[in-house]
Amino acid sequence: MGDPLQGGDPIFIGGIDFGVVALVVLKVLIGFTFVMVGVIFMIWFERKLIADMQNRIGPNRAGKWGLLQTLADGIKLIFKEDLMPNKADRLVFRLAPYLTVAPAFLTFTIVPIGGLFGTGENGTIEVFGYRTFVQVADPPIGVLFLLAMSSVAVYGVMLAGWSSGSKYPLLGSVRASAQMVSYEAALGLSVVAVVLLTGSLSTHDIVSAQSGGFADWNIWRTGVVPFLVFCIAATAELNRPPFDLVEAEQELVGGFHTEYSSMRFGMFYLAEFMNTITMSAIIVTLFLGGPDGPSLFGPDIIWPTIWFMGKLFIFLFTFVWLRATLPRFRYDQLMDLGWKRLIPLSLAWLLVIGAIRIADDEGWNVALVIGISLASCVVGALALVGASRAGRIRRRAEEALR
Repeated sequence: MGDPLQGGDPIFIGGIDFGVVALVVLKVLIGFTFVMVGVIFMIWFERKLIADMQNRIGPNRAGKWGLLQTLADGIKLIFKEDLMPNKADRLVFRLAPYLTVAPAFLTFTIVPIGGLFGTGENGTIEVFGYRTFVQVADPPIGVLFLLAMSSVAVYGVMLAGWSSGSKYPLLGSVRASAQMVSYEAALGLSVVAVVLLTGSLSTHDIVSAQSGGFADWNIWRTGVVPFLVFCIAATAELNRPPFDLVEAEQELVGGFHTEYSSMRFGMFYLAEFMNTITMSAIIVTLFLGGPDGPSLFGPDIIWPTIWFMGKLFIFLFTFVWLRATLPRFRYDQLMDLGWKRLIPLSLAWLLVIGAIRIADDEGWNVALVIGISLASCVVGALALVGASRAGRIRRRAEEALR
């Protein structure tokens, strides 16, 4: 079901010339503008939506409905004094904000946001005589690139806390490292389930494999569980509530960016919302068919982007809704959820999907294989629960003897 180009943008088929380079630069600029405008909208949207949920007014002074409030905040940050702590490692302190912003944008570059999939056009459009995908880049290892960028983002947080020369930012950065490592494993296993079904690491191929309609979306083909695991792990990766223990102001003042001010602080703020948009787009791409959807009326070429934007908006709304609704986890609850719940669940489900694929290829009884696989997972889960309870009983007995 994969694309015969195997992750290659058709713009490069005829070689590289000035037109190809100019079109690639244009795509980068459009992608960056899309993300930046999305961040401006997302900040305003989150503040207004939470205000509505909490029966408040929210931003309403700068521009109509407060739409210019984000721009006003950005100008304020630009003109604020840029402080440098006495004990900070100056080079690393300056570098850390860029290490948080860059991965967020680079991840978005592999997301298809349009194109007519499931047709002879193969998800491409014609621009200035060149056929190209409606995404900035389509590397053959797109999914590995996604995982690599999500892993690199933690370096910015870790280095920001370490280079500040202060204890509270350091504690926040250590928390961030432990949290992201914990949930990166569950996130990766849920992505592997998608790759196993699609047979390709290219995001364009993943969307093409879902172009048969609503029933072919990976959320159903993977059995929903990898989708739920990915959403929870992504929320923890983004440090969004209820997993925002990295910035727990009651304990750590502001976490890893406590010592930052001016636009260096603004870059962390920018990265948080940019990552929210990027990760929502990745969820739509991997599980909900990306820009796949029916063309209702008018030109067919506009509908894929409209469907993509609609799906993206649903997840942005959900992230804000969670922020306004759920209380923050305790740190032990955070780690238990990642290591004791999500990782075993995603690993067991991946084994079930693998067994189904093998059974399908070998002509075995698929229903019987599914039953045996699920039974094995249940037995393993019961064994883990029993071992956990036995460990708690033993620890309580040891404490009582002391």
